[in-house]
Order: sequence, then structure tokens, then C-alpha cells
Amino acid sequence: MARTARIERKTLESDVLVELDLDGTGVATSDTGVPFFDHMLSQLGKHGGFDLTVRTRGDLHIDSHHTVEDTSIAFGSALREALGDKVGIRRFGDALVPLDEALAQAAVDLSGRPYCVHVEPDLVGLIGTYDTTLTRHIFESITASARIALHVRVLSGRNAHHVVEAQFKAVARAMRDAVALDARVAGVPSTKGVL
Repeated sequence: MARTARIERKTLESDVLVELDLDGTGVATSDTGVPFFDHMLSQLGKHGGFDLTVRTRGDLHIDSHHTVEDTSIAFGSALREALGDKVGIRRFGDALVPLDEALAQAAVDLSGRPYCVHVEPDLVGLIGTYDTTLTRHIFESITASARIALHVRVLSGRNAHHVVEAQFKAVARAMRDAVALDARVAGVPSTKGVL
């Protein structure tokens, strides 16, 4: 059974398309109008081992908030849909990822219960046109719409680009492990019998 999803989300603020294949080869293309965010979405696909296509048209004449938020909501919805009944998945994943001086840690539980913990240092306001205060909001939006628990911590780092990118790579690697199918898992990996 294919673990794929196609999500189209249209509001007065944005028009988003996300296509996701959890069992892909890491081919990711993204066009949101926010170049650094596109770079981060490419990290999710590549290091998560997902095939990911994202196309967003948002109200960038205001700022990038709605575009980034709505894309993140759609990605989380696609993740939830592609996971289906979650039979046979590993469920948990974690990663510790360095990027030069930056070090980020991520842990995920595909629990069905949304909860996000995000700890990072204060960063410069912009990376290109990307508002760095949106990083936490991206992970919160993905967490809420995917219904997962996600912890992300930056353990060290000075360069804003490195700090944000290390987080996305760590989340991608943690998700890669959590969504993986495990032949030793019979049914849903929960004593409750449902996730």
C-alpha cells in the first residue's frame, strides 16, 4: 500500500499544494516564494527520505507569515494522511545533527497527540527574506496538523543559517526513523492498540 498524500489547502491568504511519499528517495522540490524556507523544505525531503513537492502562492506582499504557516499546516496534514493507520511503523525517532558550529537535537513520537517543545537561541531577525521567528511556528504547525509530539533543541550555534538548517535536518532524520516500517512491529505500536 502506497504511503502517499496530496493536500490542497486554499484560503484567502494562500493556495498550497503538498505531495508527499514517505517511501521515496529524498527528491524534494519547493516553490513558496520564500527562498530560505524552500531550502528548509528540501532538507525535510532529502534527509527524511521523502519525495516531497510543495507549491505555495501566498500574500507575500504583506509578509511571509501566512505562506510559511499554511504550507506547514499542509505538510503536517500530508504526513498524517500518508501514515494512514500507522500499522507497522517504528513510531519513535530521534536525531542529533551537527552543522559546523551548530548542533540540533530532535525527537518525534507519531502518537496522535500534538505537542511541541522548541528551544533555540535568539537569532538575527532575517535570513534573506525568511523571518527566523517563524521556525518555532513551523514546527508547532506541523505538530498540530500531523498530531505528533515533537521536541527540538539547539544545543549550540552562532550562525542563524546553520542553527535553523540543523534543526530541519534533525527533524527530518527523526521523522525518517519514526515513519519507517519495522517487520518486528505487529499492528500498531501502542499498548492502547491505536495511535
